[in-house]
Amino acid sequence: MTNGERMYHIGLTKEDIEGAKYAILPGDPARVSKIAAYLENPKGLYISREYTSYLGSINGQKVLVMSTGMGGPSTAIAVEELSLIGIENLIRVGTSGGMQLDVEAGDIVVASSAIRQEGTSKEYVPIEFPAVADIDLVNALRNAANELGMKNHTGVVHCKDSFYGQHSPERMPVGYELQQKWQAWIKAGALCSEMETASLYTVASCLRMKAAAVLLVIWNQEREVAGLPQEKCLDVDREIKVAIKALQNIIGG
Repeated sequence: MTNGERMYHIGLTKEDIEGAKYAILPGDPARVSKIAAYLENPKGLYISREYTSYLGSINGQKVLVMSTGMGGPSTAIAVEELSLIGIENLIRVGTSGGMQLDVEAGDIVVASSAIRQEGTSKEYVPIEFPAVADIDLVNALRNAANELGMKNHTGVVHCKDSFYGQHSPERMPVGYELQQKWQAWIKAGALCSEMETASLYTVASCLRMKAAAVLLVIWNQEREVAGLPQEKCLDVDREIKVAIKALQNIIGG
């Protein structure tokens, strides 16, 4: 690409990011300014479709914050175009629903890998190829969560395309398949469910980028079914603080 060329979807150029190699990626555009407030000298860059972006610094090193929208397709586009302008390291900060009974609302999950029960990643590589995080970023996120004293889990997360297919599978024509697979993922140890990480990891791997995800557990429908204590947690600052702390440790002072 030529200097000054603006990416079609995310609206950014190489020059906009001022040499940044790290990006923090929430799904929700409304969370971008909240995350940017943790950076040094944040400034808004661009708003295009579901992609809102800010640039700031951590310990003097430029860091981009950009939303990816909801689901795999928009996440894949974001990763592709960020790669073209020079970003090398991606940290997703998102929300999820717990699947194991000990994964409670308010807990932090660091996704070491993701179940590819979505469509986007299948248009990159065959389903046998795993969606796996960068081990150094995973360790940095897990260590950050421990430093901050947050209860956390590291392991496999589940990714799907249909939010209501998970929450109302019985009314879907393929509900029998959705319910059987859901139970299989739980038996295999999947920690929580969300919609973007499998696409993030698969596309990042194909582009030789490094990626990891830190997720807040909002609630756990399996605890509700089991009649266990259950409260929602919408404190998204929890996973944001973990991502910021991890990058502070990686970048150094």
